[in-house]
Amino acid sequence: MPHPAHAKRNVFSAACAGFLLLLPFTAAAAPQRVVSINLCTDQMAMLVAGEGQLISVSRLAADPAISAMAAEAAGYRLNDGLAEQVFLMKPDLVLAGSYSTRETVDLLKRLGIAVAEFPPEASLDDVRHNLERLGVLLDRKQAAADVIAAMDEGLAALAETPPGKRTAALYYANGYTSGKDSLAGDMIARLGLVNIASEVGIDTLGRLPLERLIMAAPDVIVGGDAGYEAPALAEAGFRHPAFLAAAERSDYVSLPSRYTICGGPFNVAGLALLAEKLGGGGADE
Repeated sequence: MPHPAHAKRNVFSAACAGFLLLLPFTAAAAPQRVVSINLCTDQMAMLVAGEGQLISVSRLAADPAISAMAAEAAGYRLNDGLAEQVFLMKPDLVLAGSYSTRETVDLLKRLGIAVAEFPPEASLDDVRHNLERLGVLLDRKQAAADVIAAMDEGLAALAETPPGKRTAALYYANGYTSGKDSLAGDMIARLGLVNIASEVGIDTLGRLPLERLIMAAPDVIVGGDAGYEAPALAEAGFRHPAFLAAAERSDYVSLPSRYTICGGPFNVAGLALLAEKLGGGGADE
């Protein structure tokens, strides 16, 4: 007959073994209280998450000037990306961008909350990768695959009638532009437009001096929509006589920034809008 102490030890060991057998299942269980604190993860999560799985998105997601899913965001609790605020929501997974507030991300991790960080997309292929990764994290692989399939279908339709090779400049407030290694740059390249940013050594994001824009004389200038209700210094370049003359010589079209800031099916919608405007003679309506 085993000693009572040995018997207790055996019972404890068996209980631990049983617990360890359950650990892989527990670790693989889909998160049920997901909070997103980044505009881009907000929109991806709203596209992929199951009903009731996503409980909060950032306040930026509800801003129609920069969010393509502002209407959908109205159905979620909005957060300001503050660690204390997020912690009180008792999330089992927080979605953040690589450049989200480090203080918030680091504190949440120290508090034992799982945080998944997503890098900004520099191409539509990156968008696919991030969607696939989110599908795995949320145990929503099919939902993510459906979003990707819809994007690919839209891109295939656009590729059937690509425009001729024309030079183009992306031109934003404060004279910023996006190069070939950016989401917006990849988007316009898919329409057969050659980005002039490379001529001035800009591959990602940088400032394009107005005089360089004028000297390059691109066939197309793609500007963002006005982001300010009142005249602002950031958009003074758009009112400069030299810019107005350059825009008059080129096909000038506006593409709202909500189509290019983050990745998702709205990128394809933005491309379709841009293709329609350019196909219609380049006039901005």
